[in-house]
Formats: sequence, C-alpha cells, structure tokens
Amino acid sequence: MVPPRVVYWDTSAIVSALFQDRYSDEASAEARAPGTHLVSSLGWAEVHAVIARIEREHALSPVLIAAARESVERGPWVGVSVDPDRLQMNTLAQAWPLRGADLWHLAAAKALQADLPELRLLSFDTRLAEAARGEGFL
Repeated sequence: MVPPRVVYWDTSAIVSALFQDRYSDEASAEARAPGTHLVSSLGWAEVHAVIARIEREHALSPVLIAAARESVERGPWVGVSVDPDRLQMNTLAQAWPLRGADLWHLAAAKALQADLPELRLLSFDTRLAEAARGEGFL
C-alpha cells in the first residue's frame, strides 16, 4: 500500500503557486496533487507579507492581489501548528547554512516528520531544498 501523500509547503513554494515564476508549473502541479498540504503559521505570515508588499509596490493590479489572497485561503493548504524543537534547530543550524526562517521551516518539518514519516518538504529555495534532501525529505 502506498503511504498517503503529505507535503509541507514553505513560503517559496506557495508564492510560486500564486505568482508566475520559473517554478510555477511544478508548484501548481503539486497543489493539484491529492494528499494533505500543510502550511505553518510562519508560512501563512510570510505569504501574506509578500502579497502585501506586492500590493504596496503596485506591482500587480488590485484584482490580481485579491485573487492571490483568495487562492491562499481556498487553496489546498491546511494550517498546522508546530513548535520546532530548539535543540533540533541548533543541530540543523550547524549542519546547514540556512537563514532563520528557512531553518525554522526545516525544523518544523522535522518535528512533523516524527508523526508523519512520509512527509515531504516542498521548497524552491536552493539552500532549504538541499537541506531537506540531506535530512531525508524526498
């Protein structure tokens, strides 16, 4: 039996699903795939900050900004509360050259992986994706 598909989305992956970039096709395909799509409260905050910045900079029309916000709320993502282990973050920080938020996402995914061994971490950030592969996320 194939284990259920569970994907933890970092901010870069959600942004690629919302706005056209070089990863959008892959992100859209992932979003349409059956399974459970998890986003942490940090991911939600970062995505909404990106949308607000784009709005402030008038980089997209108000209609497209509204569509992005609606897509976040109606998308496949399910919010998950996770409290990454502080010792785990220390260990991961020593192993991988990540920025703070990316380190937090990796540690959050590791915490979730304890109960969901089939969990994948989806990121289009090069360093976080490399760290995820190195930590056994397929």
